[in-house]
Amino acid sequence: MKSKDKTNVMRVLDGKKITYESHSYEPDPTMSGEQIAEILGENAEKVFKTLVTQGKSGAYYVFVVPVKEELNLKKAAKASGEKAISMIKQKELLSITGYVHGGCSPIGMKKQFPTFIQEGASGFERIFVSAGKVGYQIELSPADLMAVSGCREADIIV
Repeated sequence: MKSKDKTNVMRVLDGKKITYESHSYEPDPTMSGEQIAEILGENAEKVFKTLVTQGKSGAYYVFVVPVKEELNLKKAAKASGEKAISMIKQKELLSITGYVHGGCSPIGMKKQFPTFIQEGASGFERIFVSAGKVGYQIELSPADLMAVSGCREADIIV
């Protein structure tokens, strides 16, 4: 991949000397996370989506869950120590994170927010998350993702 094709996520990982593999595919706005996993030839349990929320306190939180799962807002609130959590509006995503819908990654956001990944993720050798651009995914070890994003495991799915 030419350096001009690298996403911000890839540049962050390169800068921290973290090993990863990049994957790209022809994006389709109607594509589900499970369809992306199929294109990657991977089990959907190993392909994660990044969700951004706001707590009752006004603080933002990031949750990384398998694409076939749904975030449980009560469990997310408990994990973050908030009374309540709600999803941010899609139109707010770019200004808060620097990423667009479908290309949001837990790595390299404008600001580092408290980040949680579904427990059990560390049991996989490699997992996939968005590379910060629609149509791009990165594959890396869960330990490296946790180290670079500061995320920790919690039970956060329905």
